[in-house]
Amino acid sequence: MLRSLCCLTLLALSRLAAQPRVTNASLQTRSAAAGLEKEFRALVDGAATPAWIGYAVPIVAGEHRMCCWSHEPCTCTLEGSRGDSQTFSTSPVKLEGPRNMLVLFRAEQKKVGKIRTFTEDCPLDAGGLPFYWLSDVRPAESVKLLASFLTAAENRTRDGAVTALAFHAAPEALETLIGAARNDLSSRVRGQALFWLAQRAGQKVASTITEAIEQDPDTEVKKRAVFALSQIKEDGVPLLIQVARANRNPAVRKQAIFWLGQSHDSRALSFFEEILSSGKR
Repeated sequence: MLRSLCCLTLLALSRLAAQPRVTNASLQTRSAAAGLEKEFRALVDGAATPAWIGYAVPIVAGEHRMCCWSHEPCTCTLEGSRGDSQTFSTSPVKLEGPRNMLVLFRAEQKKVGKIRTFTEDCPLDAGGLPFYWLSDVRPAESVKLLASFLTAAENRTRDGAVTALAFHAAPEALETLIGAARNDLSSRVRGQALFWLAQRAGQKVASTITEAIEQDPDTEVKKRAVFALSQIKEDGVPLLIQVARANRNPAVRKQAIFWLGQSHDSRALSFFEEILSSGKR
């Protein structure tokens, strides 16, 4: 009861401003009106010791929660082992939820080692580190900055950039995510982008996923794309059936059949009946 009251109070307070509810931090606010890239790089280059840099951008429509409330009541610890764990909650029901997403970068020794995303209702504990908050951030500039990290050496930095792009409401974010799913040199990034694209659904997204199944050179990416299809409601089942029927890769066909079996969809049942009656496997 106390935890619920605390979290609801912080949620109400966080909606009064775009700034995060951050504690245990040396908070400084700077404007990015002259350009996000310029201000951001200046802060990173000056980060000889660990520091957090963050800003807020509109989040995609829907009921989303990104926080760490499963670990501690009413706070998410950014530093320490528990700070790497995060809870995502997404629902297609468009209730009134957070309108903004917080994008945080952990900088140290003049480079970014971690990118984290939270909804604005998530209270944060910065572990006593400097915390630079950037105001006046243009969403399109945020997309461009995040896209620059898709080629980062660290997996967690690339993963964080993909996740932030996935929840970014700017139309440029979706285009960047589709481009990463199609063309990124890293099979890990392509697979992650396909997963998040499935959460956003739509005809344009579905075509990108099916294209990956047919054309991506990495079988593991193909299998991730099949899973992504299983996450698309309604339209995903017919596409999975098509993959199960016609894909030339047996591992991919097997994956499609597996996810059809998990769908509990009457169309999948009809497909299995057809296979069994014809003696095909």
